[in-house]
Amino acid sequence: MTDSSRTAALDGIKVLDLSRVLAGPWCTQILADLGADVVKIERPGVGDDTRSWGPPFLKDAGGQDTTQSTYFTACNRNKRSMTVDMASAEGQQILRRMAAEADVVVENFKTGGLAQYGLDYASLRALNPRLVYCSVTGFGHDGPYAERAGYDLMIQAMSGMMSITGRPDAEPGGGPLRVGVALIDLFTGCYASTAILAALRAREASGEGQHIDMALLDVSMAILANQATAFLNTGKPPQRQGNTHPSLAPYQDIATQDGSMLLAIGNNGQFARFCEAAGHAEWAADERFASNTLRVKHRAELIALMEAVTRTRTTAEWVTLLEDKAVPCGPINDIGQAFGDAQVQARGLAVTLPRDAGDGIEAITGVASPLRLTATPPVLRRAPPALGQHTDEVLAELGFSADEVARLKASQVV
Repeated sequence: MTDSSRTAALDGIKVLDLSRVLAGPWCTQILADLGADVVKIERPGVGDDTRSWGPPFLKDAGGQDTTQSTYFTACNRNKRSMTVDMASAEGQQILRRMAAEADVVVENFKTGGLAQYGLDYASLRALNPRLVYCSVTGFGHDGPYAERAGYDLMIQAMSGMMSITGRPDAEPGGGPLRVGVALIDLFTGCYASTAILAALRAREASGEGQHIDMALLDVSMAILANQATAFLNTGKPPQRQGNTHPSLAPYQDIATQDGSMLLAIGNNGQFARFCEAAGHAEWAADERFASNTLRVKHRAELIALMEAVTRTRTTAEWVTLLEDKAVPCGPINDIGQAFGDAQVQARGLAVTLPRDAGDGIEAITGVASPLRLTATPPVLRRAPPALGQHTDEVLAELGFSADEVARLKASQVV
């Protein structure tokens, strides 16, 4: 929703965002979409590292590449950008003044990294006992790896995520693979926003904030989900198996006349309906395929039989054939095809927001929030900001005069 006059769930909540790159900014974008006033603090003249992570870059009104990356825009919508040199004493004073009025601080510095600036939890809690302070690190604030930097790709490797992603070693193209997006960062942002909302709710009862210690490694282990519990209860590490499912069959990509489709059969009824539609109702009664467990055991035989049939129709024909039979089936789209899909368009999942930052970028398109609340839906009020776009505005709200702002700029504090 782009009606900026609509009341949102977190209206009135102030968030001081000291985070960079992806996990922290993803968390604060969720809060911003829900109505929180998020002020993103960036380094003067440089900004968040991801502003320069390109190509691809945003284009200006004339269709030419700018120096601003599309990456940054993915996780900084609805925020105000303020530049502050936190290494300077005056910069620290400004941030402490903001923290005293904030409800939430989110940061992703290394363990202990903000203590030297007086911006750590203990220091800011002394100023504002109601503050909810969320730290995002690679490994958390205790344990033997607490001092290490953590990055999504490294955590995907360490946690075992890459060991279950990709095709088996013996197959062409086999070997461990990372997930196609920084999944651990994104999940950490989601978990962090949930924890923050829980802490704000707890504050209503206690009157006090608390510290939240979010670690990429913790999140990565948690989202191994059924694969982790399989190991913990059998002692056998799951292995890579491409697009097949360890516990379901047929639940994978299936060859068609013009490529592949995705078939996600999760129960006997779906399997029987597929078999009937495919002209082989007898498969559902075959002693090798009569239950899911048997289909998993005889997966190779089943898929060979199925693909001899599925190759006789195109993917679109199979989707049409199975659509009204409650058999989960769909195309394997690229991202362009996905945004062209009728359902994606009907749900309004691509949103263009105007931007007036004086840098030639007139609008930025991004993905809509997936949160659908009937009474207080997300409200898209601002396009991702230009570097320092709102510095003067925020300083004025803090009570700084125009002369004081000019002096701070001249001394490169902001």
